[in-house]
Amino acid sequence: MNFKLIEPTVKLEKSYIDYISEWENLEEQIVPYASRRNKLEYLQLIDNWKSDKTDKACEKGFVPATLYFLVDEKEKIYGALHFRHQLNEYLLKTGGHIGYGIRPSERKKGYASKMLSSALKIAKQLDFEKVLITCDKNNIASAKTIVKNGGILENEVYGDGEITQRYWVTLR
Repeated sequence: MNFKLIEPTVKLEKSYIDYISEWENLEEQIVPYASRRNKLEYLQLIDNWKSDKTDKACEKGFVPATLYFLVDEKEKIYGALHFRHQLNEYLLKTGGHIGYGIRPSERKKGYASKMLSSALKIAKQLDFEKVLITCDKNNIASAKTIVKNGGILENEVYGDGEITQRYWVTLR
């Protein structure tokens, strides 16, 4: 099966509803946060995601970022990835450049690693020298995914009642 990262399109609405409903029905925290519905219609979400790629994101207290979906040939969504084009103080400490999540029914099948690998190629094309990726210390699967994709643990930071591991991936 071939997988690729693509930005949200109108054509993905049905697949998105299926994807996000799975998270919601299980009452899991949706990761990445940017992929949540937030009580908006899909076309409104697309407009928001497009706007969030620009400096307009700063007006909302965020940094410019692009949302991608990992899809197969039939455009089934397996996961979402949020690529932040810059870091603010919070992201430098605990959020990183890349946040990602795989739909619950498709975990432990290697999709997170494929998705992160594709995102690192995008970062390299955008001339990033290195990217920061973080995960909760107790998220062993995510830590393994980051390390598999070249992540080197810099340190652990404590905040918001949790320990966050900070990994850097050198691209150049």
